[in-house]
Amino acid sequence: MKCWFGVILVAASLMQLPRLAVAEDMIMTRSMQAFPEAMLTLQESIAAHGYTVSRVQRIDIGLTGMGYKTDKYRIVFAGKIDEIRELTEKAPQLTPYLPPKISIFAEGDQTILVTINPKQYAAIAGDAVDPVFFDRWESDLRSIFYDVNNTR
Repeated sequence: MKCWFGVILVAASLMQLPRLAVAEDMIMTRSMQAFPEAMLTLQESIAAHGYTVSRVQRIDIGLTGMGYKTDKYRIVFAGKIDEIRELTEKAPQLTPYLPPKISIFAEGDQTILVTINPKQYAAIAGDAVDPVFFDRWESDLRSIFYDVNNTR
């Protein structure tokens, strides 16, 4: 009986491996700031890192219009115009993913930020773009998320 339990436990653990790997595809943080403050900190940190917010898209209005109950929810589009142009020229297959997007939404008194890990862009671009480029983006995004998470 104990042997079967061990086999089941190992099998269940192995089935979880793909789920754990998926977490590497995303960058996420939970901030103790309320949504308005977190949104302001996010935009200030984006600018401090040399990026420009090109657009903020409201998602909550569309969701509530379809009957969903939701709190504040936005998608922030940010990048450096010269980099975006260079990337779309070198790797046109990246165009639908640019500029990078950050989802920010309220969850009670806290705010959650989520974005795709830029290393995923490197996989799409292939050899057309030096992967170090996306490593820098990842570092900048993690720093931006750190700012939002640690500002009170």
